[in-house]
Amino acid sequence: MAKASKKNRTGRQEPVQSFILPYRKSHGREAVELYQRTGRKALPWQKNLIRDILAVGRGGLWKHQKFGYSVPRRNGKSEAIFVRELWGLDHGEKICHTAHRTTTSHGAWVKLCQLLTAAGYIELGRKKKDEPDPENGFRTNKQNGLERITLVNGGEIHFRTRTPNGGLGEGFDLLIIDEAQEYTTAQESALIYTVSDSKNPQTLFCGTPPTAISSGDVFLRMRNATLAGKSYETGWAEWSIPEQTEDIHNRDLWYQTNPSLGYHLQERVIQSEISDDKARLTDFNIQRLGLWLQYNLKSAVSAAEWEALRADSPPELSGPALSVAVRTADDRIFVECIDCRPIRAGNDWMFPWLTAGNWASVTVDGANGESILVNHMKSMRLHAPILATTNDVIQASAAFELAVQNGRLCHMGQPSLTASVTNCDKRAIGSGGGFGYKSIKDGVDITLTESMILAFHACSVYKPKKKQVLSY
Repeated sequence: MAKASKKNRTGRQEPVQSFILPYRKSHGREAVELYQRTGRKALPWQKNLIRDILAVGRGGLWKHQKFGYSVPRRNGKSEAIFVRELWGLDHGEKICHTAHRTTTSHGAWVKLCQLLTAAGYIELGRKKKDEPDPENGFRTNKQNGLERITLVNGGEIHFRTRTPNGGLGEGFDLLIIDEAQEYTTAQESALIYTVSDSKNPQTLFCGTPPTAISSGDVFLRMRNATLAGKSYETGWAEWSIPEQTEDIHNRDLWYQTNPSLGYHLQERVIQSEISDDKARLTDFNIQRLGLWLQYNLKSAVSAAEWEALRADSPPELSGPALSVAVRTADDRIFVECIDCRPIRAGNDWMFPWLTAGNWASVTVDGANGESILVNHMKSMRLHAPILATTNDVIQASAAFELAVQNGRLCHMGQPSLTASVTNCDKRAIGSGGGFGYKSIKDGVDITLTESMILAFHACSVYKPKKKQVLSY
């Protein structure tokens, strides 16, 4: 059943998932003030976003040379682009605004002309001889497909529909990739070098998650690399759900993923978008709830790599077991999952296993229910578990990646664990470049991989107590 809407409720203003480099200074406030001279008001989430986009570091250089953001439809994601473009024009930047469709690029040109006029700029016609141009004047080329706006101060913006060779030979300071879910590798090859000559270049990506029929592949790769901490001077922000849901009437999800809900976007509009047609379920998840489906995404651990670590027969075990990892006689570490159940199943199912084994230690990750398990183990007179920290997870993940490469790990091909490991990708953790893992396939539980990795790491660092030998 859908939950009742709260009075004056508004959508989540902070991204559900983001990767922002630390900074101390930004031109965001200045840009918002310029935009609001048009009579329009930036929403809190748009102010936060433009502050991150216009963050600067040493020498006034952009903190993020590339910045991408994804917001469900009809939330006003293009307004952040206009805020950025107004500031750039006012500061003499040369800008290229690209879109997938001609109607989109043309519409952006019309809107920016209107905003400039509303902000107090004067569109100039044919000027008379020897008549000076006003400092706040601008001219525009209205030719379809070649729209352009030029300010008297030198700021300039071109509007183009993307093609595999569009943009070659031209140079810009700011490149806008609108409808970024349709941005292809071929188009990127043509446009990526158009900002290379700028002393302070920036590329801004704006779009929604790609659908099964989207032609682009760059936006998805950029998102995954940035969230995994593998991109250079790149920022990311998104409003999304982590996995597909059938609970599409749940208003809490609407407010989580639509930051403009309660402002210009209303509940009744979203309600009208819902259909009983099961075929449209995935589309609603993508377009309205911001779901990222991982089409054709390569796992961080391939099926071939995992199969190469499979033991032909159960190995000879040596030493005490640690969670689901045990040292073997040939000094490898054997891993296997015992079980995986939801939190609502409680902890009782674990204790027959915990009390029966000769475990050296148990590692627990996840603050949700952690204290309950610790107290339960204490009441059972079991040794207190190791409570994994963020740094522990980072170290364990790095150790697991190395073990896959050097063959120090082995397993018996457990189907559920194999499905989890061979459908995972890295995700950024902390601010120091560390990583963990996430699932890239709907229905595959990453907790199997996470628990196995922690067990493997605990086993690899465990040092058995040496027996004291007395001599006389």
